[in-house]
This record gives sequence, structure tokens and C-alpha cells, in this order.
Amino acid sequence: MIFKLLLVEDDPEIREIITDYFIVKSDGLFDINNAETGIDGQLNCMNNEYDLVLLDVMLPEVDGFTICRELRKTSDVPIIFITARHSENDRLYGYQLGCDDYVTKPFSLAELYAKVTALLRRSKGMVRKGIMNAGCIKLDPYRCTAYVNEDEVILAPIEFAILKILMENSGKVVSRDSLIIRIWGCDFDGNDRVVDNHVKKLRNALGSASAQIKTVFKKGYKLEVDNE
Repeated sequence: MIFKLLLVEDDPEIREIITDYFIVKSDGLFDINNAETGIDGQLNCMNNEYDLVLLDVMLPEVDGFTICRELRKTSDVPIIFITARHSENDRLYGYQLGCDDYVTKPFSLAELYAKVTALLRRSKGMVRKGIMNAGCIKLDPYRCTAYVNEDEVILAPIEFAILKILMENSGKVVSRDSLIIRIWGCDFDGNDRVVDNHVKKLRNALGSASAQIKTVFKKGYKLEVDNE
């Protein structure tokens, strides 16, 4: 099976390096189309069906965040941001808009390739639904809304990101280290107590559904389908 990828990147050297590496590494299984401006990337996204999109943030004409937001209105295609913007707010904003991963420059080609193949395995192995459900909690990742028993719950960006990760791994233990890496990045210099504090805020916001988030001693957290 040939996987069709779109790479939206204004730096010609980065486009060439990624394209060449992926084609050789995949032994021809990846067909990569390139776009060097935001307008070209947006038109490509809307007019073609891709298996995955690699998207820079700082682009001429239209930025990557805008492309992601518009694409998420009609498509569940996996999106990985590749960007020089390292801040926590940028990472959280990217996840709020619906990206599947956020990679900062400079990056490892081998690691980027591994992330792409892992996402493709997941996205092609099951049908992704727009709405995520777990017990009485419902989450719409592309509209950034959460509900408990059909009542909307207002969550801060970090709490929303934690809930989304827990729901993606419903019934499984998610370690504090995993949450830190997914939300704050590998270069985060704080400790795992920050995760506990945000989980406490998330539980408060969920109210009657808070019992669905279980603390697993010395391991992390797990979202259960019900609160029994």
C-alpha cells in the first residue's frame, strides 16, 4: 500500500531532506507531495486526500495553525506540526486545534519517521470518530469542547489536553512522564507534581464524572469507562 503524505514547509532544504529520507527509508511506500506556502498547502489539503500531513507553522501567506483549524472542520487526517516555535502555549494551541503531534526544530529524522509510521498504523487500523466517549464524559477534539451528561464543561487548555490523552488511552494507565512529554515537551524542567495539580483541576471541573479518573499508585492515571 502506498501512503500519500503532504509536506507543507517553506524551507527548500528541509523539504528535500525529509522527502529524500522518507522515500528511501520507506522503500517507496511513501508518496510525498510538497507545498512551500500556506496558500498552496491549504489548497492541497482541501483538494486532495492525504493519509498524513506534515505542517510547518510559520509559513508565507497563511500560517500552519490556520490550515490545521480549517482542515479539522472537514477531515480527521493525522497532522504533525514541524516548527521552530517551542513555547508551551504554542504546543497547547496546536493540540487544541487538533494536531496529533508537535515536533520542534531541530529534530531527528529517524524520530519523525517513527512518529509518522506510528500515526499511520493507528489511523489506518481503525476508524476515527469525531466525538470521543467514555462513560458520561464526551469530548469533541476538533471543536475543543467537553461534556458531562450532555452539559458542557469549561476546561483550561492544559486540562483539556490531559483529558484528551486519557480518553485516547481509555482503560490504560498513562504515566506522568508520558503526560509531561506530550504536553510540555522533552525539555520541561519541572517535576511531575505539576501533572497532579492539573489533574486535580480537571477532576474539579468534571464534577460528578471526576471519579472516572483513577490514580494508579506510583504509575500515573487511568480513565475508566464508568465511575463504579
